[in-house]
Amino acid sequence: MPPRTPRLLFAFPLVSALALSACGEGQPAGQAGGPPPAPKVTVAKPIKKLVGDYDEYVGRFVAYDFVEVRARVSGYLDRIEFKDGQLVKAGDPLFIIDRRPFQAALDQANAAHEQAEANLAFADSDLRRGESLVRGTTITQQTLDQRTQAKRVAEASVTAQKAAVRQAELDLQFTELKSPISGRIGDRRVSIGNLVQTDQTLLATVASIDPIRFEFTMDEASYLRYVGAATTVSSRDANRGMSLPVKLKLIDEKDFVHEGKIDFVDNAIDRSTGTIRGRAEFKNPDGKLTPGMFGRVQIAIAKPAEALLVPDSAIGTEQVRKFVYAVSKDAVATPKYVTLGPVVDGMRVITAGLDANDEVIVNGLMRVRPGAKVTPEQAAAQNHSGDTVVGTN
Repeated sequence: MPPRTPRLLFAFPLVSALALSACGEGQPAGQAGGPPPAPKVTVAKPIKKLVGDYDEYVGRFVAYDFVEVRARVSGYLDRIEFKDGQLVKAGDPLFIIDRRPFQAALDQANAAHEQAEANLAFADSDLRRGESLVRGTTITQQTLDQRTQAKRVAEASVTAQKAAVRQAELDLQFTELKSPISGRIGDRRVSIGNLVQTDQTLLATVASIDPIRFEFTMDEASYLRYVGAATTVSSRDANRGMSLPVKLKLIDEKDFVHEGKIDFVDNAIDRSTGTIRGRAEFKNPDGKLTPGMFGRVQIAIAKPAEALLVPDSAIGTEQVRKFVYAVSKDAVATPKYVTLGPVVDGMRVITAGLDANDEVIVNGLMRVRPGAKVTPEQAAAQNHSGDTVVGTN
């Protein structure tokens, strides 16, 4: 039998040729075993906008005027002249206390006054008769002095009775309780027929509506910053010269739509909290703003200025430093360390470290390495309008 070795030797070259042909088929020339392609990233220039620097504080509304309605005379409640929660004006009647006892007291005081006037008239005429007589013969000096004293006593009695009449008239007027201010009245605290005590029984409360005040607290550093930004500072000013714009929004509102002004800053910083109380005044013609309601107030630190904004997704962190990747003309990603400002409309304000013409990577940040080449693609058109927006610290 002939040997099979030559047949095996001829097979090895054929297998090697087929393997080389399979490895090279469908692969572009120059890429076999080469570096991976540059990662694709999305780039965009920073957005320019006017940004105002603001601080925000949470506080509560308080009424400009708040009055507790209490009786000034004791008596039984006879009538109620309002509906719970209605709007009242200054001078509107609210409660009527039974007037009959006070009318009787006034009539009695008037009668006593008339009696005192009659006594005074008699004493005066008696004195004049005595003065017309011859002293020492017809009338003695003692009798004349007694008549003079009687007239003075009668005059004092008239004065006292006049005061009693005025007091009785006041008591009668106090039986009708009127609203001292304009505003919204609460619910009645006493029902008809109950006894009300002088200066003790609370009948109702009245809170003014327009304007309304908003109280909040600020820290010491913010207070000093506001004073420094104030146009004028005077010790006589109730607001320390803080003529800064103040805006407010309620918990169900997205924007700060209510505009007001600071009208008071407290005279001392609280030692326990390190804060000072401030108060702003707002117009409230529709009565929507209610005492006790929560709100968020926004105070401007400085006038709006142009700023650069980038998405938060474009910002990377290196220990304590923040950076963005800027793509050069030769498509190389270079980190630029930046200083961050507030968030405005979902965008982050960059206060330092970035140029308006920089192409910043806004998508694909995790695929980038410093100094590496990238394949940049422009992001969709962005809003580069100059509308003023606000940022909060």
